[in-house]
Amino acid sequence: MSQTPRVVLEARDVSKHVRGPEGRLDILRHVDLAVREGESFAIVGASGSGKTTLLGLLAGLDLPSSGSIRLDGHALETLDEEARADLRRRLVGFVFQSFHLLSALDAEENVMLPLELDGRADARERARAALAAVGLEARRRHYPAQLSGGEQQRVAIARAFVHGPRLLFADEPTGNLDQRTGHHIADLLFALNRERHTTLVLVTHDAQLAARCTRRIELDEGRIVGVAEHGA
Repeated sequence: MSQTPRVVLEARDVSKHVRGPEGRLDILRHVDLAVREGESFAIVGASGSGKTTLLGLLAGLDLPSSGSIRLDGHALETLDEEARADLRRRLVGFVFQSFHLLSALDAEENVMLPLELDGRADARERARAALAAVGLEARRRHYPAQLSGGEQQRVAIARAFVHGPRLLFADEPTGNLDQRTGHHIADLLFALNRERHTTLVLVTHDAQLAARCTRRIELDEGRIVGVAEHGA
C-alpha cells in the first residue's frame, strides 16, 4: 500500500490585514490549506481576491497578521527575515509573470546566479544542464533582449529549478504570453513537476491552467469559497 505524500506546506487560520487611509483593510480571512509533496496546487480568484498576497505568505516573503504557516515543517512566523530567506534559498524556486531576468547577463549567467550566490563551484555546468532541460542550450549566450517572451520565461523556469527546489511558486507564469506559448510553458512546468517530484503552487487567472492541477482553491474577498480536485 502506497503511503500518502507528506504535507510540505500548510496554512492554519491565516489572515492578513493592512492599515489604509480609511482604516483596516482585510486582504485574507481565516485561510486553511495543506499542500502535499509532489502535487500541483492552483490558487484562483478574481483580481483583488488575495491570490498573490497568499502566495507571498506561503513563500515567507511576508508574514500573516494572524495564524500559522508551515513550510517543510518550519513555522514561518517564528523565523526572522534572514532565516526565512535562507529557507527559501534552500527549498524554494520562483517563476513570475514578468520573468525578472537581469538584462546585463546572458541566459546562462541568469540561471547561474542563484548557484553562484550559494557558492556552488559547478554553477556553470548545472546552469547549462538546466537550460538544456527547457530546450535552450543553443541560446545560452543570448541576452534577455535577444530572446522572445516564451524563451525568457523558459530561462526563468530553468533558473527556478536549477538548485533542485522542493517547492516551486509560480505567479501568473503564462500571463504575459500568447496562448500558444503559454500552453508550451504550462506543459514544461507540469513536466518538471512530474519528473522531479517538485511541488508546484501557482496563482493563475487561466481556468484551463488551473484545471490541470491536481487541486485548486478559489478565493473571493480573501476567503476560500471553493475547493476542487482534478486529474493532472
